[in-house]
Amino acid sequence: MIAVPAAAIELAKRFEGFCRVPKNDPDRAHPYICPAGYWTIGYGHLCDPTHPEITEAEAEIYLARDLETALAATLRYCPVLAAEPGGRLSAILDFTFNLGAGRLQTSTLRRRINQRNWTAARQELRRWVYGGGKVLPGLVTRREAEARLTEITYMETF
Repeated sequence: MIAVPAAAIELAKRFEGFCRVPKNDPDRAHPYICPAGYWTIGYGHLCDPTHPEITEAEAEIYLARDLETALAATLRYCPVLAAEPGGRLSAILDFTFNLGAGRLQTSTLRRRINQRNWTAARQELRRWVYGGGKVLPGLVTRREAEARLTEITYMETF
């Protein structure tokens, strides 16, 4: 099985952040409602509002498990990614982690990826910027980072 790429872990950590709520307990994360309206803890782990507080080390364990689940779904729905450069897999894995496998499964993005139409896939990624019915600036930035990762640089062609 393919391992979770380091770039995907970095993306998730960068955009999810280890949310310390409340701020007066800096060593622990508590459940909070994310901008899309879901109860979350640590690095974007979905949870129940009564979930006990966790440390950053525990949040990293949750993240690793969540990314492994997202990786399996990503490769199930977009098998072509197994033979693509790692940045592409990392980008789509982050998308799946962020929005869920169901969104990837039913998306035009999935079709474009499996067609290896990366220009169209980048356009599709940039459409997924809504949370709670509003454009979220953080999602705009996240999708742009994912779109950039799908581009092949000159050095990757050798």
